[in-house]
Amino acid sequence: MIRGWFTGASGMRAQQWRLDAVANNLANVDTDGYKRDTAAFKAFPELLIRRMDDDGVYLHPFGSGDAAPVIGKLGTGVELNELYTVLDQGAMKETQSDFDLALDGKGWFTVATPWGERYTRNGSFQLGKEGYLETKEGYPVLGEKGPVRVKANNFQVDKEGRIWINAEYAEDPGLMVSRENNTWEETVLLDSLKLVIFDRDRYLEKQGSSLYRETDTSGPAIFMELNSRPRVVQGFVEAANVDPVVEMVQMIEVNRAYEANQKVIQSTDSMLGTLINQVARVSR
Repeated sequence: MIRGWFTGASGMRAQQWRLDAVANNLANVDTDGYKRDTAAFKAFPELLIRRMDDDGVYLHPFGSGDAAPVIGKLGTGVELNELYTVLDQGAMKETQSDFDLALDGKGWFTVATPWGERYTRNGSFQLGKEGYLETKEGYPVLGEKGPVRVKANNFQVDKEGRIWINAEYAEDPGLMVSRENNTWEETVLLDSLKLVIFDRDRYLEKQGSSLYRETDTSGPAIFMELNSRPRVVQGFVEAANVDPVVEMVQMIEVNRAYEANQKVIQSTDSMLGTLINQVARVSR
């Protein structure tokens, strides 16, 4: 009977983990590039219950190694197995800002931080004081040649992630290239965004500020060549892949499941009190 306390308590603890994930998803519903978290659980080993003081001869005439009739299985609780990130594509939001970039497909932007390279899907960038393309926290966005340095209204990013600048701002006029469907007569290839992918990107670890870092399970970052990259869209950002309605429904489910486990503990406590106060008194 006391086991029922621990079973109910493990269920309440599991729902707390689930509630934390749902609350975090709702808090970041407007965060660009945010990927929602989901809690996965696993059950403790179940116990097989058999009827005591019964050899089962009449129910199982052919006999067995353990002839006592089986009543059923008894669950012994649940625990958190994994809190993983769902990396589904978010919707595209138009911003009309040249500094905002979105990835349509699998891949990650690379940014430089004091702790090393980190990865993000949040393409809401800005122009830093020194002319570098940066995240909102001031971390430089990396290209193949290092941090990307641009000026306002003088660069374009194509669907492959190549950064082109107006020829009149180019330091090396010898790199001028005429491109179709661009607003300038002549452009210069400045750099290409450093886009990467992972063998098991679902195991990337969140670092806060929309940044992720690689882990032993995710594997190292793999540089993406031009012909294998996701489509880069300038003037757009990727919205969070959170559906507020779904998250609110899950929050209601969590509250009801938490209350159900709470009632299990209360009922177990009541039965134990009856056993001690009444049954034990009668047996005396």
